[in-house]
This record gives sequence, structure tokens and C-alpha cells, in this order.
Amino acid sequence: MQVGLIIVGDEILSGKRRDSHLAKFIELLAERGMQLAWAQYLGDDRELLTEKLREAFASGDLIVSCGGIGATPDDHTRQSAAAALGRPLALHPEARELIWQRVQQTAAEQGLTADADHPDTHRRFEMGVFPEGAGLVPNPYNKIPGFYVGNVHFVPGFPVMAHPMMGWVLDRYPQLHRSPGVIERSLIVQGAMEASLTPLMEAVEADFAGVKVFSLPSVDHPQWGRCIELGVKGDADRLEAAYDALKRGVVQFGATISTEMVR
Repeated sequence: MQVGLIIVGDEILSGKRRDSHLAKFIELLAERGMQLAWAQYLGDDRELLTEKLREAFASGDLIVSCGGIGATPDDHTRQSAAAALGRPLALHPEARELIWQRVQQTAAEQGLTADADHPDTHRRFEMGVFPEGAGLVPNPYNKIPGFYVGNVHFVPGFPVMAHPMMGWVLDRYPQLHRSPGVIERSLIVQGAMEASLTPLMEAVEADFAGVKVFSLPSVDHPQWGRCIELGVKGDADRLEAAYDALKRGVVQFGATISTEMVR
């Protein structure tokens, strides 16, 4: 099972708001010894969302989708999820109760009495309308939940809500957690072309299952100038041996190792 992230919102794609979900999700994954396999940015387009969510539900991946689950006209994620699943939308009874608790709390703070039949209250209940059969993702910030179906989870776009909810989602999958620690080792190589080092990279990947070799060339690195960051990441049990093999290969090639890094 891979881990994916979907970030929804025209405001992200237009630059009106800066995305903070990707960096935070990577951080939350790293705390649990996990890694992100892929991420997508999508606009508030119901047809496109439906298509991409249909792929997400079919993938078998653990996925978090951020944004678009409100009840305003520019929010389409709940409707698209239902369409992708071929299920009707329905007011989740537990979500309704949580939203009602929030309505009552807000009214009390303002010195008012909450009215369950008020049109504003009914509009707020719409935030608990999810695809039939969905489970709830608890929201510690204001009680208004997200939802999940299978391994695909939906949280709000507000970081103050989304980020703790992401953590809750990841803790649903303890079987995917690994001991946090060294998951990446690399070295800065000078005096070699990437193409010349490719056979070495292929050999290390072939010899150490569960380890990936990566190469990040730079032509104007602020410290090292023209160089290649060459490294390995993945299975902690094989990481050190794979890194040693990679380093030996670079030395045998005759390139210069300027520094070594651990992440």
C-alpha cells in the first residue's frame, strides 16, 4: 500500500493561498517511519475531481484529500466522492450530532439560543452530508468531521484542522509504521557525470531489494557548484549496506566525495 495526498482548491492553483499540506504530511509520515509515494493538486472542478477520486478509490492506496468538503457552491469534493463511488449522499447521524453540538456551543458563546430549525443551522448540517456508508474523521478543532470510505480520507482545507486530522488518519494504519530513524543517506559527488554513474546506481538497486537510489545533479549549487547528490533511501534494514556499496563504487570510479548526509 502506497501513501498519496490530494490537495483540492482553485485558491492553491491560482496562488491566492500557499499550500502547507504537502510539507506537513511528509513530516507526519516521517514521524511514523513512512514515506509519501505521490501527490496531486486539483482545482474545484466536479468532473475532474470525480475522475481522479474514482482512480483513488480503485488504487488501494492510503490517501488523504484536503479541501473542498464545505457546503458552499465552490465546494465539490463530497459530491464528487459520492459520484466516484456510485453512492447517494446522506446526512451522517453522528456528524449531524457533532455539528449540532458545535452550533449550540457557538450560540452559547454569543449569548444566544441555538435553533435546530433555523435555515443557517440546516446549511451547517450540510457539512455532514457524506457518501452513504462513510466513516468519520474526527476534527479536534471545531468538531465538524471529515469522512472516509475505504482507504480514502477527506479532511478540510484549513491547516489548523487538516493537520491533526491527517495524524489521526495515519494512526489508523499502525501496520504501516516503521521505527523512525535513518531512511535516507547521500553524498555529494564531484568530478563525475550522472550518465557515468548510472551503472553503479542500477547495480545497487538490483543488489538491495527495498532500497531506491536517487541522483540530484546541480550545475550551480551554492556550496558545491557543479555536483551530484547521490544517495539511497528506503528499507532501514538494508540502507547502510546499500550506502556502503554506493560509496565504494563512487570511490572506485575515481570521483570526489565532498560531504556525506543523513536524513
